[in-house]
Amino acid sequence: QVQLVESGGGLVQPGGSLRLSCAASAIIFSIDHMGWYRQAPGKQRELVAHITSGGITNYADSVKGRFTIFSDNAKKTLYLQMSSLKPEDTAVYYCHSDRYGVWGQGTQVTVSS
Repeated sequence: QVQLVESGGGLVQPGGSLRLSCAASAIIFSIDHMGWYRQAPGKQRELVAHITSGGITNYADSVKGRFTIFSDNAKKTLYLQMSSLKPEDTAVYYCHSDRYGVWGQGTQVTVSS
């Protein structure tokens, strides 16, 4: 069974940084065609960043230049490096595998002073 487990969320001050991790179960062949999404209270879930095979990435306009998505196939882990965080980045962050159609359980990110 394919499973994704996120970690790394927490409370951070505006301007701070966090790195989220999404660990995939060992049966996943490669960490590609995956994305990070987020859902703030009262809002729809939205795509934050996505990575395809070959390392092609794309980002929501709101996070371009501040967030970086990358993967480590040896560790079967997807990452989201977040910098210059803003209060509007506050949300539950989820990772998703396009290939397997699986979501993680989410990790809370709160940006507040």
